[in-house]
Amino acid sequence: MNIFNEQQTVELLKRLTCTPSPTGYTKKIMNVMASILDQLGVTYTTTNKGAIIVTIKGSNDERHRLLTAHTDTLGAMVKEVKSSGRLSLSMVGGFNWNAVEGEYCTIHTASGEEVRGTILMHETSVHVYRGAGSLPRDEKHIEVRVDAKVRNAEETKAIGIEVGDFVSFDNRFELTDTGFVKTRHLDDKASVALLLQLVKLIQEEKVTIPYTTHFYISNNEEIGYGGNSNIPEQTVEYIAVDMGAIGDGQQTDEYTVSICAKDSSGPYHYELTHQLVDLAKKNDIDYKLDIYPYYGSDASAAIKAGVDVRHALFGAGIESSHAYERTHIDSLRNTAELLHAYVMSPMIDEEEEN
Repeated sequence: MNIFNEQQTVELLKRLTCTPSPTGYTKKIMNVMASILDQLGVTYTTTNKGAIIVTIKGSNDERHRLLTAHTDTLGAMVKEVKSSGRLSLSMVGGFNWNAVEGEYCTIHTASGEEVRGTILMHETSVHVYRGAGSLPRDEKHIEVRVDAKVRNAEETKAIGIEVGDFVSFDNRFELTDTGFVKTRHLDDKASVALLLQLVKLIQEEKVTIPYTTHFYISNNEEIGYGGNSNIPEQTVEYIAVDMGAIGDGQQTDEYTVSICAKDSSGPYHYELTHQLVDLAKKNDIDYKLDIYPYYGSDASAAIKAGVDVRHALFGAGIESSHAYERTHIDSLRNTAELLHAYVMSPMIDEEEEN
């Protein structure tokens, strides 16, 4: 059994990252999810918030597991149509404006039109603005230069652009010959691709899993409440599959699967976390254990909502998170292998009893 199909995973990841889905504007990406699942012959339910839940019955239907990943990404909304015809933005999700300065973007109008543009500082031209490089990158100075012949607010509004329209950032997907995947929105579409591939594997290989398992594709994680509801009451374990944070003081890298012991919300379930570590060791899966200083997940959102589950978090290591991100095929492979090892393993309390 081939647990990780590199070509299929990369092709799927490219498709997902090329589909705009800033938080709040996820209908298109969720339709893509539904289409993929329909092609696999997998049944699913859709929540009122638009999330998709796939349930695969296991040998034990009394104690359930849940794995989640999110399709929603960073983005922006039109805050103001300026007198110049350009647009000021309101941030969706948490990032730094310098991470998107100079990026091409798409304005999604209420009528369904897509208008191209570029995110720039208002004071970009060094031939006009002295000290432009030292000005703060913030909502006051960042704007969208619209790719249409508009010279004032009235002309911009006349082509259908209005306050509240969503703005998505170009992903710029690239797979290098050295195995790196470079694109925006690896957080968390890398995990979504891996979960879909796992569902495909179970479905096509007719794998019998030990516990009924829910695959929860959420669409509001970047604003804090993606996977905190519609959790079946039989759920005992809740795994967020989400990016590993890379930087100074971190063990996480782009080649291993990152298992999170603690983030801003506090420690993850100790025994479940160390079951993941043990599974990695037993299956020769390269991993790193880490703490993410400024981070929250759908699993921690579920805990805060009062859901009584054991929760854990792991995923591929993502470099330059919430900017132009990068990971390596090796990290995707190690994450896929840990996902498979986990869904086939006994729950930690049953393992202890044996």
